[in-house]
Amino acid sequence: MSTMEDPFRSASRTAAHMMAAAMRTAPKAGGKDFLEIVIVEDKETLDRIAQRMLDYAPNSTNEAYWKRDAANCAACHALLLVGLRTFNTAGYDCGGCGFPTCAEFVKHRSETNKDMGYSGPHCIMRMMDIGVALSSAAKTASLLNIDNRVQQRVGATARDLGIIHAEVVMGIPIGVFGKSIFFDRSTPIKH
Repeated sequence: MSTMEDPFRSASRTAAHMMAAAMRTAPKAGGKDFLEIVIVEDKETLDRIAQRMLDYAPNSTNEAYWKRDAANCAACHALLLVGLRTFNTAGYDCGGCGFPTCAEFVKHRSETNKDMGYSGPHCIMRMMDIGVALSSAAKTASLLNIDNRVQQRVGATARDLGIIHAEVVMGIPIGVFGKSIFFDRSTPIKH
């Protein structure tokens, strides 16, 4: 029996690093980078995230979806996390936050923090930074033929566990499978 690592898990881990590079170099508002990027490769941490999702599921309004995403996390080969490191505005005075200027937003912002969610509100331009980084990473995975799916719940859980310290977090579980486990997923029936 070989002690070599599963070649598909190895390919996924290599891809995770390439995806992280795509996130880091993705365009950002004002050319300023406030993203935190974390790669989770070890099975123990992936299982810990999946278990926390399962533990939280009954407390959620979407229990079946938490369980479905937990199964994806437990089965994936690696997980890429990206989040907004800290609250910051882009300085564009675009009004996307609901205030006429960034200064007004900063002055009147009343921060909230949702259990198994995020802090907020945040600058819409900084949220787009996360979106562009996710898109860049997903495209990189696609070019490398790595199965992947952007997921919110896995990011919120990693944040809750302190695996990433960003205020808003999304995750991309990845792997190499004969058929992608991330699409055409069955959702357990809620009891």
